[in-house]
Amino acid sequence: MRLTPWPSWHGIVNHSTSSHWWQSERATSQGNLSSPYGSVSCRLLALLVVLACLSWAAPRHLGAATPDAGTASGHEVIKWNQLLRLQILRIPGAQPPTISPGRSLAMLHIAIFDAVNSIARSFTPYFIEVQASRGASKQAAAAQAAHDVLVALYPGQQDMLDAALVESLDGLPPDGCDQGIAVGQAVASAILDWRRTDRWDATPPSYVLPPEPGFWQPTPPGFSPATFTHYPDVVPFAITDNRQFGPPPPPALTSAQYATDFNETKEIGRVDSPSRTDDQTLVARLWAAVGTPTGSGDIYNTVAGDVALAFGSDLVQTARLFVLLNVALIDGLQISYTSKFDYGLWRPVTAIPRADEDGNIFTAPEPDWLPLLVTPPYPTYAGNAATIGAASATVLARFFGTNDIAFEAHWEGTPGWTRTYPSFWAIADEQARSRIYGGIHFHFDTIAGQEIGTKVGNYLIDNFMLPRSR
Repeated sequence: MRLTPWPSWHGIVNHSTSSHWWQSERATSQGNLSSPYGSVSCRLLALLVVLACLSWAAPRHLGAATPDAGTASGHEVIKWNQLLRLQILRIPGAQPPTISPGRSLAMLHIAIFDAVNSIARSFTPYFIEVQASRGASKQAAAAQAAHDVLVALYPGQQDMLDAALVESLDGLPPDGCDQGIAVGQAVASAILDWRRTDRWDATPPSYVLPPEPGFWQPTPPGFSPATFTHYPDVVPFAITDNRQFGPPPPPALTSAQYATDFNETKEIGRVDSPSRTDDQTLVARLWAAVGTPTGSGDIYNTVAGDVALAFGSDLVQTARLFVLLNVALIDGLQISYTSKFDYGLWRPVTAIPRADEDGNIFTAPEPDWLPLLVTPPYPTYAGNAATIGAASATVLARFFGTNDIAFEAHWEGTPGWTRTYPSFWAIADEQARSRIYGGIHFHFDTIAGQEIGTKVGNYLIDNFMLPRSR
């Protein structure tokens, strides 16, 4: 991913948006921004980004940060984020099957932030603040906290993590380094103790619904039992309850909205749809990680890191950003998964062949209908992908003070794919729509998911890691 200048100033200021439900709520969020960069106009902000891009050229995969001298850059945060996402999580068997990788990312970044913030004292702590002198090295604290959390979560990768720690500590002044190490160790220990009983290691319970119209049933081709059924019982990171921002019930099967959204997915989401463009097919496959190891979490973490570096965010600011992003993602998904199992609504691949059972005169069955994408093994409402995109866009737009930052996102693979976006919400919208193009969601699923993601993102920014008065 790289930032790019956009075609014209007129396009920046007057970028049009879709008519989705979140448009008015997005405008409200932009009027109440919580950005470390203060109040700046879109044109000035755009100019800052362009100038930063001209002056900064860094590889996508970053190595060690330079030793800190007062205000360290955000490279150290990004280094450990990439080490987890692009190396550890891609090792077969490294991640326990019932535990979301999002838990590891949230723990990693909370530990980094609370460690460096214990020294800087710029914000209220996320979870813990330990005693630290102003002379302690923030880079050493960040590296040690990251190392200790990841070694505890992935003990089989200790050699790799030890080497990364040595690289980060190399060249730091000894006194400040030793103090920073002690801070990082103390914070990591506290974070690990806090999450030790969060129930992520529970055995997922059985989830079986009667074969009546509207109820989820196992889907082809594998007809797998429901997975991730333990999500409603897992302890969240920020929200008070996994139903805190849960959506209202989905539309009734006999409603006009159900018929409209049913027919849209039936037409554009079918495996051989003549209405779906080649680009829409590509979008569906990319966001489902078909032919690429790049997942949606990779995309948004890369966007966050690249924009933070382009803006010159310091170590504490970057650490805070990555907590906001990754906690919004994991808690948002816990809400969307909980709503799935609470409502138990059938997927399009079940609903469309059985439309003669739904009681709606505006839907018609198609017995052999199949979607472009393989349907995930759990109910449809609300949409996870829409939740992920909205949570990310909300956090990024509020953190940086504007939605209108243009960038490119890259998916690895052969040949690899790069797409350009004019704003954070543009990429979130594309991700939400991708599930309809793929035939695995209805539009009302995406509306509910975007509501969840937006509310969780705003809740985090409004209630956690608040600036301290000087």
